[in-house]
Amino acid sequence: MKFECNGKVFSSKHPLIIAELGTSHLGSIEKARQLIDAVSDCGCDAVKFQIVYANEILHPKSGYVKLPQGNVLLYEKFKELECNQDFYAELAEYARSKSLMFSASVFGERSLQDLIKLQPDFLKVASPELNYHDLIKSIASCSLPIILSTGVSRLADIEGAIDAVRSVNAKLPLAILHCITSYPAPETEYNLLLIENLSRIFGIPVGLSDHSMHPFFVPLLSLSFGSCIIEKHLCLSREEEGLDDKIALEPKDFSLMCKTIRKMESKPLDEVIQYLKEKKVSEQAIKDVCGSGVKRLAFSEQQNYERTNRSLHYLHSMQKGELITEGSLVIVRTEKVLSVGLSPQLKSVVVGSRLQRNVNEGDGVAFEDIIEK
Repeated sequence: MKFECNGKVFSSKHPLIIAELGTSHLGSIEKARQLIDAVSDCGCDAVKFQIVYANEILHPKSGYVKLPQGNVLLYEKFKELECNQDFYAELAEYARSKSLMFSASVFGERSLQDLIKLQPDFLKVASPELNYHDLIKSIASCSLPIILSTGVSRLADIEGAIDAVRSVNAKLPLAILHCITSYPAPETEYNLLLIENLSRIFGIPVGLSDHSMHPFFVPLLSLSFGSCIIEKHLCLSREEEGLDDKIALEPKDFSLMCKTIRKMESKPLDEVIQYLKEKKVSEQAIKDVCGSGVKRLAFSEQQNYERTNRSLHYLHSMQKGELITEGSLVIVRTEKVLSVGLSPQLKSVVVGSRLQRNVNEGDGVAFEDIIEK
């Protein structure tokens, strides 16, 4: 199937290639410009950043992340990555001067409004926000093409996100990205046959967000199963301190991926397989990466289901008998140390209830908190 964006049509015969630059700039405008330069002439179509406000994504009690410099408080790391709108406005202008499309992932209303002012070419929902339907509906109201990533998800999760988009605008260009949210993602778990099955199930184009380490093995083979979008992380060096740099491609390998895709994008499956074998990819590895075509959580994702996506949490500690208001709650990623809360879709059920027990800041909201025993 085909995905329309910025007046162009992308398919498995000529996919939309997105350089996921995320927050690899580490707040440096010069580094961000270097990232854009790295993909400006290699066959890439678009660059995508992430507009980060820590309180839109995490609770301050979310714990630590292991980085090259040691364990760092995750919330504080996200705070360090906050940049003002002028920062992204300069990057949008610079990307377009290089004939690249521009966008950024958003994580709440503030970052969404920042991005819309920059007139992005498309809007992207990251995998952890797939169950954040209120945000998805706000994104859909902007009337721009939408791409939904589907890492750590089940079919019902994907269906719910698609329904959220369609409830606002049934005619929006919409695509989903098959994704394994593991850093790095094992190539053997990619189950690329699922791409064509997801397209049949939901009747929309499907692409690939790739976190595996080989520059082009998984992306190239995905085209044979209908992938019309390829997204992959880029960093200047894997020795940098960015959150995703350890699984990103350095410029030389990203360029190799793009050029390989452009060289082979119209080739039939047997020629793609032969090419991969010539590049020392084994027949067994090719068979393994194709998978069964059945949608299941990948083994490497299973422990993260319900933890990386959004749930209801208490902003502050509260006492038994207190009234739960909208200001009492945040919809954030649970991550490693917090308890998993109720679905964001249950917020209206929780607000207005009185607590039946004491709760601590950061706790996930549970039915037991509001149901009298």
